[in-house]
Amino acid sequence: MKNYSINHQNKVKQLRENANYEKKVVHQILDAGLVAHVAFNQDDHPIVVPMIYGRENETIFLHGARKARIIRMLEKTHTASLNVTLLDGIVFARSTFNSSMNYRSATIYGIPKLIDDRDEKLHAMQIISEHTMPGRWNEVRASKDREIKMTGVIKLAIESASAKVSSGMPEDEDEDYEIPIWAGVLPIKSQLGIIEDDDRLLPNIEPSATVLAMQNRII
Repeated sequence: MKNYSINHQNKVKQLRENANYEKKVVHQILDAGLVAHVAFNQDDHPIVVPMIYGRENETIFLHGARKARIIRMLEKTHTASLNVTLLDGIVFARSTFNSSMNYRSATIYGIPKLIDDRDEKLHAMQIISEHTMPGRWNEVRASKDREIKMTGVIKLAIESASAKVSSGMPEDEDEDYEIPIWAGVLPIKSQLGIIEDDDRLLPNIEPSATVLAMQNRII
């Protein structure tokens, strides 16, 4: 299937014209983002926590300290949701009512499960590492046993998902186009910067090609 099935959970109800259920579009947003906001219930109270993540096909991997609340709660809950939003611009209309943002947003619903198997956990940790720091996993030392034990990894199989994408110029009321005021879009760019050396680098150590390739990358 090229699209996620539309159901009561993932159906976009506001600005339906911006809705997109294509897996390709959802995956592109997930792969471009670096932080997901993960939502779940704790004692009938909503909790939202920002987390780094990685995607492999239709599975999202999340990690944190094994004793962290988010890991313990996700281990126990039957359902969770996460959102990744990328801002592309501020839309200045001729009224505040019609002003808005250009954005790409993906919302995921699924059943979280704690990974216990050591090899599966290491694989998930590598997926997360490669998402945030491509190529770094094979350059650094291997994770120690105690580090692996101290890390909790959750896999979230995508059961349903939807995207919302908004782009373009403001859409004003017809009569507002006669108002003598500027309107348009102020673009927003999320961009990686220039690397900064650790003060305790050994002599003559240069950054790897994988690190250099990430400089100035636009997200």
